[in-house]
Amino acid sequence: MTEESIESTLPADLTAVQDALIDWYESDHRSYPWRETTDPYAILVSEVMSQQTQLDRVVSAWEDFLDEWPTVESLAAAQRGDVVSFWTAHSLGYNNRAKYLHEAAKQVRDDYDGEFPETPTELQDLMGVGPYTANAVASFAFNTGDAVVDTNVKRVLYRAFSVPDDDSVFKTAANTLLADGRSRVWNNAIMELGGVACGKTPRCEEAGCPWRQWCDAYESGDFTAPDVPTQPIFAGSRRQFRGRVIRTLAEYEQLTLDELGPRIRVDYGGKFGREWLYELVSDLESDGLVDITNENRSTELESVHVCLKRN
Repeated sequence: MTEESIESTLPADLTAVQDALIDWYESDHRSYPWRETTDPYAILVSEVMSQQTQLDRVVSAWEDFLDEWPTVESLAAAQRGDVVSFWTAHSLGYNNRAKYLHEAAKQVRDDYDGEFPETPTELQDLMGVGPYTANAVASFAFNTGDAVVDTNVKRVLYRAFSVPDDDSVFKTAANTLLADGRSRVWNNAIMELGGVACGKTPRCEEAGCPWRQWCDAYESGDFTAPDVPTQPIFAGSRRQFRGRVIRTLAEYEQLTLDELGPRIRVDYGGKFGREWLYELVSDLESDGLVDITNENRSTELESVHVCLKRN
């Protein structure tokens, strides 16, 4: 997909889109302590801790970590075992991240004279710092990053502007939307949008989503996304009729197929007759939910009885 075709999926007035999101974010957003600093060391610690860990759980660990090792130099001078023990004690998971963070601190001390590199490319030279983390630190510490693209951002772009589910296309679209020279506030804002308003269950109205007037999903009502698959239709599904069988049998000691059938669907018979129902209750029997008996030991389904499994 070319850059021109990507731009064609985005609103024509990008400035209005950018201003709406930034204004929304600056008027009210979740408060996290690492959003109140531009210290690259503190931001790197928060980014590493936040990998696969809920942000609310990170806050106390982040504060304790900086109490223990308040500067990159103090972390570099620490014993690696102490850093790993801290990681384990705070249930942060993946102890290799603690090792890499410790090694990165030593690199900053020894290779950069204690001063963090400022660009995403340079930051990736640090141990354990991949493209996403490098870009986040560059953005939030130095305002020099490109657009951050995480799961939340992908979900927003896919829903709002029908950006195809392709990593390279997401990256191009995100950078096209990025407000020039404002990567710090922009990346915080679009991730906040995905976390607060455009989660797996959207909260468009409640969160006052600033992109509703441009959003394809808001207009169509289709809020699927790469991490939000289309939900199977419940009405008329096997799940619905399985539930009806269980609820109906709870009222009776046992029922024949022809007694049960009309109680769970008004069009029982023909295509949805005994064979269809027998297959359905056989699945429930396999799941240990019902018992099926054939009192006349006949091969005819008319003699089949069904009851709830009581023990």
